[in-house]
Amino acid sequence: MNDRTAPDLEPLDEDWRTALAVVAHPDDMEYGAAAAVARWTSQGKRVIYLMVTSGEAGIDSMDPEESRPVREAEQIASAALVGVGTVEFLGHPDGVLEYGLPLRRDIARAVRRHRPEIVITTNFRDTYVGAYPNQADHIATGRAALDAARDAGNRWVFRELVEEGHQPWDGVRQVWAAASPLARHAVDTTEHFDRGVASLEAHSAYLAGLGGDMADARGFLARIGESTGSRLGVRYASSFEVIPLR
Repeated sequence: MNDRTAPDLEPLDEDWRTALAVVAHPDDMEYGAAAAVARWTSQGKRVIYLMVTSGEAGIDSMDPEESRPVREAEQIASAALVGVGTVEFLGHPDGVLEYGLPLRRDIARAVRRHRPEIVITTNFRDTYVGAYPNQADHIATGRAALDAARDAGNRWVFRELVEEGHQPWDGVRQVWAAASPLARHAVDTTEHFDRGVASLEAHSAYLAGLGGDMADARGFLARIGESTGSRLGVRYASSFEVIPLR
């Protein structure tokens, strides 16, 4: 149901060329943000995906070491459907991520290598809209991504990165958290909605194991997209919390 009492959402600033999307698991971008990525790549923008884990603990019927290559392959195929040609996996353990220096360092390294203007992540607040509790890996990854975006610009933080050849990059202007309960911005995804659905459907093994409403890719994304779109004045939209770094 559309939230008629919610404040209107503001359009995102799309004056940028490169974004790095940092999320905990394969499928995290696809639950609401992939259609936005399809819009941006169709504009000629470059988006890189960085998966902190391989989502290996996400299919109950598959041992993690069996699941890992399946989920990585599904993510690569999924990303290609929305114009993303580079997908990297950090290999941190799924389900037991901890916010801390190793995670910040690994993300800061990627920020220095790819030099994005925008860092995208998913909701890292304690809850979603409706007070549903967030998942621990999402919280750890999002908070580490925010801090790493700043760490990347300071040569005296993680000095070993300079020794590795990764010079500081202080060009990240904003961090965007998709589906945050504090979102005040959104982007029209109406023309790219079907590509977003296809991108989620590419996670076929994961969705088969998941079951329930969230396994219905089109139905789930339509409900969220329409609710958000009503607040932007369009049919479908994706929402983001914008955290400025400058």
